[in-house]
Amino acid sequence: MNLAWKEIKKNKVRFLILGSIIFLVSFLTFIISGLANGLSQDNAALIKDLPKGHFYMAEDAEGTFNLSRIDSNLQQEVMGKEKEAVAFSIQMGFLNDKDDKQQSVAFVSSTESTLFKNVHQGEVILDSSLQEKGIQIGDVLTNNQYSGEFIVKGFVEQKKFSHSPVAYISKEAYQEMYRVKDIQLIFVPNSGSEDINELQAYSNKEFLNTIPSYNAEQLSLNMIIWFLVVISGMLFAIFFYMMNVQKIGLYGILKAIGLKTSRLFKMIWTQMVIITALSLVVSVSLSQVFNVVAPKGMPFTLTFGTTTQLSMVFLIIGFIGATLSGLQIKKIEPLQAIQQGEA
Repeated sequence: MNLAWKEIKKNKVRFLILGSIIFLVSFLTFIISGLANGLSQDNAALIKDLPKGHFYMAEDAEGTFNLSRIDSNLQQEVMGKEKEAVAFSIQMGFLNDKDDKQQSVAFVSSTESTLFKNVHQGEVILDSSLQEKGIQIGDVLTNNQYSGEFIVKGFVEQKKFSHSPVAYISKEAYQEMYRVKDIQLIFVPNSGSEDINELQAYSNKEFLNTIPSYNAEQLSLNMIIWFLVVISGMLFAIFFYMMNVQKIGLYGILKAIGLKTSRLFKMIWTQMVIITALSLVVSVSLSQVFNVVAPKGMPFTLTFGTTTQLSMVFLIIGFIGATLSGLQIKKIEPLQAIQQGEA
């Protein structure tokens, strides 16, 4: 520890440059991770907030829930066996507000359940983001495909689907608007996968991947995150490799006077931990500040759990990079290294 700290103090500028780069890479990683989580919630909070279970859609829909139609008799049969099951449908659409402006929404209609908001004919419950558009409780909204009117009965927090606020409507209103009687999906919470004739089962994660744009959006952002993590590991490997090359003569002398190779490795690991920990403390602090001050319309969510996981990954990658760069120390022969250092 003393040897590692003395070298850091002796080469302040070098280690400060490395620490600054690790800070920038980790800070950028935290920001992108926050955006990935925020976009994930903005795209599918309605589904992600449900407990673990299984979704069932028509087999011939081939994973496209919009095309799924579950026969009412089959629906009754499944829900008769599974008392906690809920049948629901989702369709994108719009509502006209009191100023006759169209607001894009995701209409959701379901059977009676604690998992979804239950509304009566002519009522609607909206995601709270629509309050920012001037919509209030008691407002009368319309839809061109619906003969009646919707009275806003309340708001719910963070209920989005496909980047649109959710609008809970009655089964009767949904059927009139979309000219369908059959439901699209059945969700059975806290259950294992069960083979049901004419239906295909999906876990929560599998169903999320059926949502248009969700998988591609998350895959792109996660690739950037892991690419930045790999870059940080390469930075450690290159930095300590260059440092070791410059100190071959010094290492030769230290090994000649009896210092074990394991002590030299411990010195490199200690330096890696100190630099990484200090960089992460700063980047984590700033990313959490950004989490608080981020603009309200920006889909940004950075949890403590995500921050901790990424910090551990950075430490592990740093350890691997530093270790790989230190493998050359094992090959150093004291006399040869001293002669090379003198040359």
